[in-house]
This record gives sequence, C-alpha cells and structure tokens, in this order.
Amino acid sequence: MKQGIVLYRSKYGSTRKYAGWLQEALGYDCEEASGAALRRASAYDTVVFCGAVYASGIKGLALLKKNMRVLRGKRLAVLCVGASPYNEAAFTALRQRHFGGELESVPVYYARGAWDTDAMTAVDRTLCNMLKKSLAKRDPATYEPWMQALMSVQDGKADWTEKGYLAPLIAYCTAAKD
Repeated sequence: MKQGIVLYRSKYGSTRKYAGWLQEALGYDCEEASGAALRRASAYDTVVFCGAVYASGIKGLALLKKNMRVLRGKRLAVLCVGASPYNEAAFTALRQRHFGGELESVPVYYARGAWDTDAMTAVDRTLCNMLKKSLAKRDPATYEPWMQALMSVQDGKADWTEKGYLAPLIAYCTAAKD
C-alpha cells in the first residue's frame, strides 16, 4: 500500500493551495478529486479530502460519499476551506449537515481561505454583491462571524490562508504512520 493521497476540489484556488501544502508537509501524492482519482485512492492507506465551503455546502463531498465503498478500511480525513473565520457553532452545524452515515466517524478540519471578487464567476459575484448590500442595511453589532468576514473585504480581495491551520490535520496524518 502507498502511504497517502490528498484529493481536493477547489473553485477559486485556496483549497488547491492547502492541498499543495499538505502534499509538501506529508509527502503524499496529490490530485484533483474525480471518480477515477477516488477509485485510485484504494491503493493508499490514508486519504485526505479537501473541499471548499460554498453556501454551507462542501465542493466535491457528494463525490466522496458516492465512492465510500472503495475507501472502506482507509484512514480518512476531510479538510473544509471557507472564507469565514472559524466559528464553533457554524462548524458543528456544517458537520451535522454533511457528515452523517458513513462519514460520521471521519475527522473533519477547517482552514480559512481567501476572497477575490475579480476571480469569481459573474453569478457568484452578483450574489455576493447582493448579499453585501443586504447586510449593509443591518446593524453591524448583529453580524454573525461570516457576515463580519464578508463585510470586512473592502477592495474585493483578502487572503487568510495560513499553513498553521493544517497543524491538527498533519498531526492526525503523521500519527497514522506510527
């Protein structure tokens, strides 16, 4: 068996960046998640799936769930990457929403991503601008953490990615080697 692989689904690049950092830190293979990549993952002891969080969904998680039969018996972990700062209540809700059934025992980690309005699709940019306009009408004291993060992006760009977010996931994966 091969040691490990990092599979990722990224929309704007932050998740791909974290996948690359994991590859460097762990020495695992790394590739974009697809049905074929998940089937090849059966040759590895450890599989780390990285997916971007969008509108409370996780990019590529449905693909992971669909291919769980080939991952049975593997050491699995999931990294969720989102633009919002970590919030325990939001993370718990995300975990409850997406990690039931076969994924219930899979460790889930969170890393903060980036924001680049210029890189967004026209639809995403329009939706985000509409959301910002709506939030601007509210009292900032009532903002949830994700709302504060959205409203803090002044020039359309912010990069909150940090290798430090990966420390707990790296510790989990290296403990698997022992």
